[in-house]
Amino acid sequence: MAYTRESALDVAQVLSESLPYIQRFAGKTLVIKYGGNAMTDEALQAGFARDIVLMKAIGINPIVVHGGGPQIGEMLAKLSIESKFINGMRVTDTATMDVVEMVLGGQVNKDIVNMITRAGGKAIGLTGKDSGFIKAKKLFVKHQAEGMSAPEQVDIGHVGEVASIDTSVLKVLENSDLIPVIAPIGIDEEGNAYNINADLVAGKVAEAVNAEKLMLLTNISGVQDKQGNVLTGLSTMQVDNLIADGTIYGGMLPKISCALSAVNAGVTSAHIIDGRVLHATLLEIFTDTGVGTLITNQNQNA
Repeated sequence: MAYTRESALDVAQVLSESLPYIQRFAGKTLVIKYGGNAMTDEALQAGFARDIVLMKAIGINPIVVHGGGPQIGEMLAKLSIESKFINGMRVTDTATMDVVEMVLGGQVNKDIVNMITRAGGKAIGLTGKDSGFIKAKKLFVKHQAEGMSAPEQVDIGHVGEVASIDTSVLKVLENSDLIPVIAPIGIDEEGNAYNINADLVAGKVAEAVNAEKLMLLTNISGVQDKQGNVLTGLSTMQVDNLIADGTIYGGMLPKISCALSAVNAGVTSAHIIDGRVLHATLLEIFTDTGVGTLITNQNQNA
């Protein structure tokens, strides 16, 4: 690409602006949940892969955790397996779980590994079944159908939550040139596999490895106030107040809960960023402006 003098100066300014951030985060671990539009748009895919490779090249240790709900839905439809949801969560019987493992642990995971490789990096695909590093337990959901006086606890099959994370595999990879790419599948003590929400896995991995940052890519610009303005630089107390007054509600609550849990457990900061923006991860980490919402423990620095 040919630059004019003015555009070259702009690039130099951005590089100069990024220097203190590079110095600050070198040697630190960042956990990035990869999902949404960034997983389906080719330009965004390529940009994300380059971002991750660049992080590793300058001494940051990125860990990628990915989703894949739409891809699972497409494969189930092709196999004529009905998708059923309760409270927004996929009912996962044994046949559906087989598809989940095939899509998340196979197709999607390997596509991301290949994408990072094409960008000049080295990645290794993992699921929580590898060395049993994500221990899971069954997740029951509360559901109240019309006419019921109280909610009932519903078993939705092979859907789980994180019981524990064994960080030994990730510690070995941290000292190598390999970038871990994790599919959110866990395993219980009996060897049963469970599909786990990718945001939740990313948050628990960030907590377990004492990450500097947890980054959740979304399809929105970040946490917004009631006027639609993006909020950033929030403390956990401010977030709690935004939940209490109804500013944060609905589908944003699980991501916010994940972010709050992470920073309360010692992760320095959590970021909910707009994955529809090209190079969103670099912009959030290495520029003064950023492209999303930053949440920190009020007693910590960003």
